[in-house]
Amino acid sequence: MKKPLLLIVCTGNICRSPMAVALLRAYAAQQGDAERYRIESAGTWCVNGVPASSDAQLTMQRRGLTLEGHAARTVSPELMREAAVILVMTRSHRDALGAEFPDARRKIHLFSELNGLEYDIADPYGRSLQTYETCADDLTALIERGYPRLVEWMEQRQPTPQR
Repeated sequence: MKKPLLLIVCTGNICRSPMAVALLRAYAAQQGDAERYRIESAGTWCVNGVPASSDAQLTMQRRGLTLEGHAARTVSPELMREAAVILVMTRSHRDALGAEFPDARRKIHLFSELNGLEYDIADPYGRSLQTYETCADDLTALIERGYPRLVEWMEQRQPTPQR
């Protein structure tokens, strides 16, 4: 049986979502869950195949993580169908995906909801390296506080075994 998919979505799939994937994979590994889930990303409006931005790569390198090999990809009906949980960066991502994929609405959550809040994670693209660092710090804090909630959401969305 395939591992459940956690899909993380931003706009261009070159800054926030790749950083969130790297941070979440590292945290899951620390918790002994490295093999429990597939953690992947996509974008709502991106150019397929583009690498992560250089500042996103540098920000992750400073944390001992890598975005090497990341290639942007656009959200697809298959990804939306397969994902157990979809974490988005902004309310506009949630609204757009919910409108385009109404069957997936129940599994779409704002990243900030990991901490029981509802706010947008600002896009650092084209801004200073410090903005990327702040974004990564915010994502890290949300992951560290909200990981138990994320595990709960993933478990609730597990497919029932076929008999």
